Amino acid sequence: MAPASVQNGVLVGANGMTLYTFDRDTAGSGKSVCNGQCATNWPPLMAGATAPAAPDYSVVQRDDGSRQIAYKGKPLYYWAKDTKPGDKTGDGVNKVWRTATP
Repeated sequence: MAPASVQNGVLVGANGMTLYTFDRDTAGSGKSVCNGQCATNWPPLMAGATAPAAPDYSVVQRDDGSRQIAYKGKPLYYWAKDTKPGDKTGDGVNKVWRTATP
């Protein structure tokens, strides 16, 4: 089962909240550069004990050793200021955050 689904043209987590990518992450690098306070504002879409069994999804290792879901090599994040499913207030923040699209 895929760790995210598509709603209104964007990827969303199981909770229906919009997912985002960070321009400073390098696709396929196997890691996230959003840690510390960045990860507080942009909570990672965490991976469980098993890797996602869906095309285009993978797992990256975070600096703290935890595992994060990536789509086409780009780690996925939520935005702390989105308050309900369908919110997309993180799109374009600091010109480096984008809604994740399939």
